[in-house]
Amino acid sequence: MRNRQELDAAITAHKVPNAFMLFGESHFLIDRYIATLCNVTDANILKMYHDEYHFETAKAHLSQGSLFGGQNLLIIKSSKKVPKADLDRLVALCQKNHDNTFIYGYYGDDYKTSNKAFSKKSGGDFVRLYNPFAGEAINMVTHEAQRLGAKLDRYSIQHLLSSQNGDIALACNELKKLAILQIPVTSKEIDELVYGVAEIKIEQLIMALLNRQDFKEPLERILQSGEDEIRILTALSAFMTQLYLFYVYIKLHGVASAKAILGYEPPKFIVQQRSQLSIKFNQETYQKILTILLDAELQMKSGVKTDNYALLLSTLLKVQTFV
Repeated sequence: MRNRQELDAAITAHKVPNAFMLFGESHFLIDRYIATLCNVTDANILKMYHDEYHFETAKAHLSQGSLFGGQNLLIIKSSKKVPKADLDRLVALCQKNHDNTFIYGYYGDDYKTSNKAFSKKSGGDFVRLYNPFAGEAINMVTHEAQRLGAKLDRYSIQHLLSSQNGDIALACNELKKLAILQIPVTSKEIDELVYGVAEIKIEQLIMALLNRQDFKEPLERILQSGEDEIRILTALSAFMTQLYLFYVYIKLHGVASAKAILGYEPPKFIVQQRSQLSIKFNQETYQKILTILLDAELQMKSGVKTDNYALLLSTLLKVQTFV
């Protein structure tokens, strides 16, 4: 399928192939369409998220007869690529038995070989989901606000999206907090209660840094918005410490539990992101990075006159050599 419009039409006409892949820039839309496609009455559903994927288990699910005569539905959601050979075999099982359905939500960037497993020739299909335009994003958040009973007008919705850098999933997650107020929500309440734009900009800087991308542009934007070098450094130290806690917990238990690690449950995509990122580094790398960050922070706070910008930039460049 070429776009969302064709997918919407296929869903309405009940003509979505029983092997289907969703990928693209909008993780919010991937989640939303997976939820729609999985709404199958009496289906025997197996869900595999992030590192839970296991080929033999997935194959066994699609190979067995349904206990209640309905569909066997396999859902895989991951930012890590499933091998194309595995996908080929799982798609083939759906064509062998049309009571089987396989939905693959891929949250990474390298999709060019994976989507070939879902070609029309193989009996499958796929669609790339781009980020919605601004007006459509506002409508989506408005719909979610109405569903949750959060009282926001269009201006407040725009302000909320702006505070989340246009991320619909983050904005919708904040609506749950705002709905508790049971009063008309203005920009004042959003600024006081919502995880703000400065934190999000800093996280964008951190992700660019850890993914070996050019971080100088987001760094300049953060500094121009009024944040100082010490705040950026401490935020990075806190983020790396959190990643290390994920790393240790996964090493001990095999899978992350955000509730045990952080004391609360963030959105699932945040847990997936932290889990995947944490295991990229080993114990020695964490020790080196945190030592570099703490030394720089101590130097900035020592009272000795120093060029904090130059020190921050050199520290970030040092950190990037280890990732």
